[in-house]
Amino acid sequence: MELINTVLVAFVFVVSIVYLFIRSKHEYWKNNGFPYISNPHFFFGHAKGQGTERHGAVIHQELYKIFKQRGERYGGISQFVIPSVIVVDPELIKTILVKDFNVFHDHGVFNNAKDDPLSAHLFAMEGNPWRLLRQKLTPTFTSGRMKQMFGTIWDVALELEKFMEENYNQPEIEMKDVLGRFTTDVIGTCAFGIDCNSLKNPDSEFRKYGNKAFEQTPLVLMKFFFAFAYPGLVRKFRMKITYDDVERFFLSIVQKTVDYRESNNVKRNDFMNLLIQIKNKGRLDDTDDGSVGKGEVGMTQNELAAQAFVFFLAGFETSSTTQSFCLYELAKNPDIQERLRQEINRAIEENDGQVTYDAVMGIQYLDNVINETLRKYPPVESLNRVPSTDYIIPGTKHVIPKRTLVQIPVYAIQHDADHFPDPERFDPDRFTPEEVKKRHPYTFLPFGEGPRVCIGLRFGLMQTRVGLITLLRKFRFTPSAQTPEKVTFDPKMITLAPIAGNYLKVEKL
Repeated sequence: MELINTVLVAFVFVVSIVYLFIRSKHEYWKNNGFPYISNPHFFFGHAKGQGTERHGAVIHQELYKIFKQRGERYGGISQFVIPSVIVVDPELIKTILVKDFNVFHDHGVFNNAKDDPLSAHLFAMEGNPWRLLRQKLTPTFTSGRMKQMFGTIWDVALELEKFMEENYNQPEIEMKDVLGRFTTDVIGTCAFGIDCNSLKNPDSEFRKYGNKAFEQTPLVLMKFFFAFAYPGLVRKFRMKITYDDVERFFLSIVQKTVDYRESNNVKRNDFMNLLIQIKNKGRLDDTDDGSVGKGEVGMTQNELAAQAFVFFLAGFETSSTTQSFCLYELAKNPDIQERLRQEINRAIEENDGQVTYDAVMGIQYLDNVINETLRKYPPVESLNRVPSTDYIIPGTKHVIPKRTLVQIPVYAIQHDADHFPDPERFDPDRFTPEEVKKRHPYTFLPFGEGPRVCIGLRFGLMQTRVGLITLLRKFRFTPSAQTPEKVTFDPKMITLAPIAGNYLKVEKL
């Protein structure tokens, strides 16, 4: 009986400590006089339903609207049990992303090169290691490098055209899947030098493991936030955020590719070639003797694998969903689709019928259409930053403590009627130069901004342009019986993705 009483007392004590700890976390902003939203869920905070019932974009939009209606420039919330900040004011966003970048240079994404090698990529790296790696990788994304890779991407686009020729005459086609296979093949060949053949084989391993890496269950979400809040503890227990089978697949692919190229002195116009050059020589050199060489001067084998991994993840999912959402909107707005098709055909005709890098990059209306798609459907719904020191918000006495998660709700901002009137309407003319000048520049942030702007921005837009040009030149897209009036986002995906796919009718022109 005494043992039972002792265990009961110990249990009550532990439960009480946990309760008081969680309650103190939820009351942090209130206790510090910070604007906040009261009554968070005890375990999930203001993220209740995220990953199961509702997408983070929808949740953060609701929180954004509450602070905006109150006239607040920012406010405190609980992400599960972690105190976080949502930023509303574009000028404060500019301050965080650019003016005070020396404080907000990190994303707050967990990385552990020793036990979780694929987590140590450019997006997750922090401080000086990030700066050094960014300096090494920046030359791989110049317009000149993109031009060199254009032919490789166009070869995959011809496979997409061939696939559509063989399959267009079905009652409807699920275009999100088709475009995911297209971008998987593009990134597979550009980042790994491997022909994935996803268009011919939808069950390819690249598709399987690429999709798995984006899966977001409540357990995975909790693991991410726990790793964010207590990275030292997570490293001590050697916990990983990368799935074991995903890690094995990508490390093995990179090892085989690098070994083959180094042993056979193989050079290609792709990212892998540039990464091997950085690894072996410490820098990119266009004037060398053409030899690949061997060594680990600029980065280790695992560091190279991590960069190839993040290029793959960032490139295939974001570009495919952007193209898919674009086709969805064009199907619902046939006048815009027809105008875009005419602009594309005119540009190619004026280029002697040739589809070249310069012709693809010079179609202004295509840029407007893509930008309007990115406004309505930003691939990443929020940008995250963490301050490296306690940060006093300019003009206030409010302090954001060191390493606190600061969220910039891109989706919410880009659906704010004060910035984009009638935000649910698809209108590419919002992005004419005249209209762009009328808006605060920090109300359109699909790729981030400042020194940590997406490094692969040029590449992502290039493959998006190529995919859309390939499809729209030969095919017309219209709604099918399964095309929804409004898209519902899949709560299990980190990026924005339609929960029921994107079924469209396709007609050959």
